[in-house]
Amino acid sequence: MARTRLGSTLPDFPWNSLEPAKAKASAHPEGIINLSVGSPVDDVDPGIQQALAANAAAPGYPQTIGTPALRAAIVDSLARRYRCTGVEGVLPVVGTKEAIALLPLLLGVKGTVLIPEVAYPTYEVAALIAGATPVRCDDPRTLSEEEAADVDLIFINYPSNPTGAVAGIEQLQGIIAWAREHDVIVASDECYLGLTWEGEAFSVLDERVSAGDHAGLLAIHSLSKTSNLASYRCGFFAGDQELIAELTEVRKHSGLIMPGPIQAAMVAALEDDAQEAAQKDRYAGRREDLKAALEGAGFEIVHSEAGLYLWVTRGEDCWATVDWLAERGVLVAPGTFYSPSSEKFVRVAMTTTDELAAAVAGRLK
Repeated sequence: MARTRLGSTLPDFPWNSLEPAKAKASAHPEGIINLSVGSPVDDVDPGIQQALAANAAAPGYPQTIGTPALRAAIVDSLARRYRCTGVEGVLPVVGTKEAIALLPLLLGVKGTVLIPEVAYPTYEVAALIAGATPVRCDDPRTLSEEEAADVDLIFINYPSNPTGAVAGIEQLQGIIAWAREHDVIVASDECYLGLTWEGEAFSVLDERVSAGDHAGLLAIHSLSKTSNLASYRCGFFAGDQELIAELTEVRKHSGLIMPGPIQAAMVAALEDDAQEAAQKDRYAGRREDLKAALEGAGFEIVHSEAGLYLWVTRGEDCWATVDWLAERGVLVAPGTFYSPSSEKFVRVAMTTTDELAAAVAGRLK
């Protein structure tokens, strides 16, 4: 019997096409400065490591829904850090990339999934895995009623990866109002909310945005960026209790469970605001070094108010920019990874050491 190979229905993995530029950058006499991915380079805070080790002997199956301590830590941290009060539905996940990629499938979405115009590639992949149709659209209010009737789920991402753009309260309220009018779920990827540099960014669960009504809303949070826990795979959903309950049941059946020792480490990270603030300070310094180096080399920085990236352009094809930087030992991601309309932009990650961030200026002179 013939079967459909899921892998054949998905786009090529973008970073595979970056290998030639990576090889060129690696050949630089002073070595490569890899600014193409958002993978942390700083050590995990000792307190988090200790919590992991202290719980490493646990032999039994952990709870899919998370320990009481973890659920409480998620709720408390959302209220304390992001003014998200009255949150009752929470669910830990094994990294938010997995959570995003499987969300439409686990919710049974088969219609249209709206994704940002310039987007992290996994939103499109998530729709395709579910057999749904991804459509790029930043404002669902621009859709016709016929188009709107097919929409089941909206992915929004503020602060944005890759652009670093943030959304105001009224913009978020407008999206939520439209979604409720059309019975559409809003999945808000807020992984960079704790790394805002200019102005203020808001969660969809923020009391000023949702007024405490979380119906139809799922906030998606990660500790990979704010606490260097990419290797731990720490993330969570929060929001609509019914949607959280539905996801929990499906994930129970699927065995999608965060390991017990990791749950304990996540509690330590969520309860310790000081380690998160210290990491943000490190990124702030690197951001200033990279921003100065790029502007000094004639780049224009667009948006970039928040997150771990600078969204920059020289007004030329992005692959020409990638090649120019690779010749100087600096590897970045081309804008076309994120949207066909971003062919003149590149994304520059701040996930490098202080020394290498400072060295970029010398490479670009």
